[in-house]
Amino acid sequence: MEWDWDFVWQIMPTLLEGFKITILATVLGAAVAMVIGLALAIVRRSPVAAVSRTVGLVSEFIRGTPLLVQLYFIFYVLPDIGIRLSPLTAGVIGMGIHYATYTAEVYRAGIENVPRGQWEAAKATNLTTRQAWIHVVLPQAIPPMIPALANYFIAMFKETPLLSAITVLELMNQAKSIANSNYRYIEPMTLVGVFFLVISLISVLGLRWLEERYARMDD
Repeated sequence: MEWDWDFVWQIMPTLLEGFKITILATVLGAAVAMVIGLALAIVRRSPVAAVSRTVGLVSEFIRGTPLLVQLYFIFYVLPDIGIRLSPLTAGVIGMGIHYATYTAEVYRAGIENVPRGQWEAAKATNLTTRQAWIHVVLPQAIPPMIPALANYFIAMFKETPLLSAITVLELMNQAKSIANSNYRYIEPMTLVGVFFLVISLISVLGLRWLEERYARMDD
C-alpha cells in the first residue's frame, strides 16, 4: 500500500480534533492527579494509624490494577448504581485517580525530605498547621518533585489511547474510525505515532530544562 498525501490532508482535521481531546484529557487528568495525590500524601501522614493504613491499602489496590479495568468500571459499572458520567469525564477521573496514587508517593517523599527543623520553626513562630503547610513545607517540598511529576504527566499522555475503550473521541479513536471507514491504516496510524512522538520529545526536552533549572537553583 502506497502513502497517499491527499488522504493525509483529508483526514488531518479529524485527527487534530482528536488530538485536542487527547491534550485536554491529559491536562485535566494531570490536574486531578496532582490535587488528589497531594491530599493522599497528607492523609498518609495522619497520626491515626487506621486512617493512614486504609489510604495506603486503597492506593496499593489502585496501583495494582490496570488503568483500563478502572476506566471500564467507572464508565460501564457505575451507571448500574445510578452514577452516569460522560466518556471524557469518566476518562479524566479514571486517569486522575490512577495517577494520583503515584503522585502521592512523590509528594510524600518530597514532604519527608523537608528538614524537621522547618516544622519546628513554623510552630515556634505560632503558625497554624495549615499555615505551616502552605507557607513553609510545600514551597520547599514541591520544587524537587517537579521532574518526577512531569514524568507521570508524560506517562499519562501516552496512556490516553486507552480512553478509546470508553468511546472518548481522542486521537487513537479518531484514527481507528478513519482506518475502519476507509480500509486504509498506514496513514492514520502513522500520523498517530508521529503526534505522540513529537509531543513526547517536546515534553522530554521540557523535563530536562526543569531538571537543569532545579540543579542550578541547588548550586
